[in-house]
Amino acid sequence: MLLNNLSIAELISRVLVVLIAMDVHEFAHAYVANRMGDSTARDMGRMTLDPRANINWIGFAMFVLIGFGILGSAPVNESRMENRRWGMFAAVLAGPVSNLILAAFCAIPFWLGIAHLDFAGPKQFVPTLNMLLTDAVEFNVILFVFNLLPLYPLDGWTIVGKLLPADLRYQWERYKQYSQYAFFGLLMLSFIGINAFELIVGPPINFFMNLFTQPILHLGGF
Repeated sequence: MLLNNLSIAELISRVLVVLIAMDVHEFAHAYVANRMGDSTARDMGRMTLDPRANINWIGFAMFVLIGFGILGSAPVNESRMENRRWGMFAAVLAGPVSNLILAAFCAIPFWLGIAHLDFAGPKQFVPTLNMLLTDAVEFNVILFVFNLLPLYPLDGWTIVGKLLPADLRYQWERYKQYSQYAFFGLLMLSFIGINAFELIVGPPINFFMNLFTQPILHLGGF
């Protein structure tokens, strides 16, 4: 969605929830890597919840305005881990999983029936609490699902590679560059109106959104 289609309220809400989602995602990578024996992020002062440590400002702005961008990065060095295969697997998987956990946490008011889906109107200036919760669930679900795609440079590429036995893992790595071409090819298609990514990630995103925003209890509203 382009900037001229965003209300002020939607822009504010996106900036807040995407900043938090990115921050938690990169901290999770760094924290689990440190637990696996790789202190690179900690040594560089980047194992922190201060978003300034790991944010990619250009990619962050792109994500807020058009829905895609490299939000940030955390330094992870597989060679310093005690178990290179499973240590790297855990550190990379921690990022998407942290977004799923954050989405579930923000979904609690929906489950309790005290929040409802709310999207900004075109002339709205201040985001409501319901709007912030809606965006928090939605964008964390998007980051969880999207990052699990087995395409380089997304987390899913490394996750799948670490799950494969050694011989298949070698073959998997040989196709890294082709996977990157496929990723950017799909991205270019979305810019000309052929949203292939939506066909791939749309169903799981809809599943989690329905799961996280349907009330289990009805306690009132705000």
